[in-house]
Amino acid sequence: MSRVNPRAVDSKDKMKYLDLLWTSIAQLETRDETKQFFKDLLSESEAIMLARRIEVAKRLLDGESYEKIVADLHVGMETVSKVQRWLVSGFGGYKKAVSGFKKEVDRRVSKTKSIDKKDPYSFGWIKQKYPLQFLLFNLLSDNKKSKR
Repeated sequence: MSRVNPRAVDSKDKMKYLDLLWTSIAQLETRDETKQFFKDLLSESEAIMLARRIEVAKRLLDGESYEKIVADLHVGMETVSKVQRWLVSGFGGYKKAVSGFKKEVDRRVSKTKSIDKKDPYSFGWIKQKYPLQFLLFNLLSDNKKSKR
């Protein structure tokens, strides 16, 4: 797809297109829906480019140096400085996305740890690892707990 100069697009059309984009994204409910939408919308290289910007923001918020970010992620110094500018004078989207990502990673890690805490192959571990196979058993035990 060819590049579009935003200044060359009529302001009404620009608002219409951007509203379509933001509304389309906002109506997605699950991670899988979002993933499928962006896989259809973006090429693989565009998705990687956007993800690296988020990674740059994450690292800047963690206090990493420009040089380390450039060396690790193979991005230009200009990209790092643009992301830094957006972090300082933007709308707060990067900070919100990065903090939400960190919360999700922490949730996944704690969920994994709770499964790992039980002895592997114990009845409790198997029941938690394969909840659908124990659905009836889980429903009955939940019913007993609620009656108490």
